[in-house]
Amino acid sequence: MGATDGDTGGVGTGDGGTGRTAAGGGAADAGTSAPSPAGGQWFPPEWAGRIRALWAGELVPPEPRRAATVMLLRDGPLGGSPVEVYLLRRRASMAFGAGAHAYPGGGVDPRDEEWDDAAAGWSGPDRSRWAARLGVSEAVAQSIVCAAVRETFEESGVLLAGPHGGGVVADTTGDDWEVDRRALVDRKLSFSEFLARRRLVLRSELLAPWTRWITPEFESRRYDTWFFVAALPVGQRARNASTEADRTLWTAPGDAYAGYRRGELLMMPPTAATLRELAESVDSAEPAVVRVAADGRDLSPVLARTRREGGEIVIHWPGYEEFEKRMPDPEAGGGAEERR
Repeated sequence: MGATDGDTGGVGTGDGGTGRTAAGGGAADAGTSAPSPAGGQWFPPEWAGRIRALWAGELVPPEPRRAATVMLLRDGPLGGSPVEVYLLRRRASMAFGAGAHAYPGGGVDPRDEEWDDAAAGWSGPDRSRWAARLGVSEAVAQSIVCAAVRETFEESGVLLAGPHGGGVVADTTGDDWEVDRRALVDRKLSFSEFLARRRLVLRSELLAPWTRWITPEFESRRYDTWFFVAALPVGQRARNASTEADRTLWTAPGDAYAGYRRGELLMMPPTAATLRELAESVDSAEPAVVRVAADGRDLSPVLARTRREGGEIVIHWPGYEEFEKRMPDPEAGGGAEERR
C-alpha cells in the first residue's frame, strides 16, 4: 500500500524539498526489495509463501487499519511540466515498504475521532457529506479526513488549515511550529487540540478524494487507505519532516511513473497507479482544477486477488492489469484456480 501507519516515510530532497528534481535513480539503493523485471514494483520475496499459507487456511489475514495519504501538487516550472507531485522515499530500515516512494500519510489515530467544534473549527463539507462520499460513518469520515491533514503536516510540514476568518496558514516553519509538530508525532497532542491552541480551522475543502486501496490479504501489515489530492497552499513549502524517510522530491507525475516503469523508482502499485492517473487527469495545481479532476471518481476499494495458473502463482489487481505478478508455484497441480 501507499500509506501506512506512523511508520510511513516522508522523502527528502538534498535541497530541503524546495528544488525540482527529475524522477530518476534510486531504485538500486532504495531498499532491500529489488525492482521486478517489469519495473520498480515493490515485491517482497515472502509473498509466495504467505499466499500458499493463505490458500491452505494457515494464515489469518490481519484486519486492515484505516489510513489516509495526500498527493500534494504544485504548478511546475515555467516551460516544464504543468504540475508536480511531492514524493517521499521510505528508509531501507522500515518494516513496511522499505525503499519505496510514497506520499505523505499514515494510519488513523483513535484521537482523530475526537473533535471539539467549540475549540477547533471545521471548514468545508460537513461530516455527513464526507461520510456519504467516502461510504463510511460520520465518525469514521471525520477520522480519515483528520488523519490526512494531520499526517501531511507531521511528515511534510504542510498544513491544510487556516484562521477562522478564512484563508490558509502561509508559513509553518519556525521553532514553535516544530515543537507542536513533534508533540503530534509523539501523540502528546491531538490534532484538534493543536488547532485549538493555534486558533485554526481544518480546511477539509482543500482535500479531494481520489481513490481507495486495501493492502492484500496475504500481507503481514494491512491498511485500508484513502488517497486524497490537494494543492500546496500558497506560501508553504514541503520539507522532509519525517525521520522515516531519506529523500523527497517534487516531480512531474508522468516522469515519476516513467521512472517506475524503467525500474529506477521503487513503488507499490497504488503509488504507481495514482501517478499515472494524475498525469492523465490534472494539468494545473489550482485548487479548483484539482477538485474538478477528482470529482466523481470511483472510491470502491481496490484489493489484490490471487490464482494458480499453469504452475504459477498469479497476483492481480482488478482494473489495474499492468501490476499483475507471476511467480513459480512448486505445489501447483496445473490448470487455473481463482483465489480471493
